[in-house]
Amino acid sequence: MASEEVTTVRARPEPIKAVPVRHPGRWILVAVLAVLAAMFVHVLVTNKAFNWSFMVDKMFRPPIIEGLLRGTVLMTVLAMLIGVVLGVLVAIMRLSDNPILRGVGWLYTWFFRAVPRLVLLAVFGNIGILWSRIEFGVPFDTQLGQLFGIDNLQLRLFGFSSRDIITGFMAGLLGLALSEAAYMAEIVRAGIQSVDGGQTEAAQALGMSRGQLLRRVVLPQAMRVIIPPTGNETIAMLKDTSLLLYVPVTVELFFQLDAVGKRTFQIFPMYVAACLWYLFLTSILLVGQHYLERHFGKGYGPTAQARDRLRTMTAQQGGGGAGGGGAQ
Repeated sequence: MASEEVTTVRARPEPIKAVPVRHPGRWILVAVLAVLAAMFVHVLVTNKAFNWSFMVDKMFRPPIIEGLLRGTVLMTVLAMLIGVVLGVLVAIMRLSDNPILRGVGWLYTWFFRAVPRLVLLAVFGNIGILWSRIEFGVPFDTQLGQLFGIDNLQLRLFGFSSRDIITGFMAGLLGLALSEAAYMAEIVRAGIQSVDGGQTEAAQALGMSRGQLLRRVVLPQAMRVIIPPTGNETIAMLKDTSLLLYVPVTVELFFQLDAVGKRTFQIFPMYVAACLWYLFLTSILLVGQHYLERHFGKGYGPTAQARDRLRTMTAQQGGGGAGGGGAQ
């Protein structure tokens, strides 16, 4: 009996009719946002209170530009430099094995984080009330002289008038920098503690001193954690320079814009000009922060993880091939 060949023909499936998921809520939200944006543009164009021609004419005058450069930009740079350096020192004190240094570091951060910057600026702006003259020497010299029967004993090396040194600019710089140092101390401390402790032990086993350990091992790795919040603090410092209006610091952007507005009875246009200037400066800092984060983030993140997985797979494949050849 001849075997019969049975040919089975599989029916071709019909193409899938994919129906995209509908999101009506998204389109409703887009429509609401479009209406709000149109209303905002309408206010900008039609409301005469902005007085755009007056604003543009005044916001680029020499006193405004001088306040921008000498008051806002220079104050931000100096306050952040002092704050970062002092913050690193305070962070090292907080992490020290010495209980006195730890206590002083904690006390510093507690005080300057608790007091608002506006209050600090007001205090430093009136520091001349506390000391009309600042002198350096032996403390309680007059009292010690009276104790031993010596009248008007003065064991002071040098001094200066507080009005000559602590100007409005210096008072504002001290208030902002000392406050910033407290926040930077916590940022640096968190960054240092994020580094694996095994690397510290390995560096100590190699004979590195504590200073070498911080400079060569800990801080370079901690920068990945330190940079993002430091960028945010720099932007916050740029905006907080507007508080110098209450010291007062006359060579400052917001002070100059406020003065022009009050002198010309055009307050609102000058406040809008201040918003535009701060938006411009903050945008520049945001771009710089992006590139800094990308630089110090090399070797981390999804790209680095994918690269590490690829290296592991390559090593495993190479090892498997070598092992197979040896077995044969």
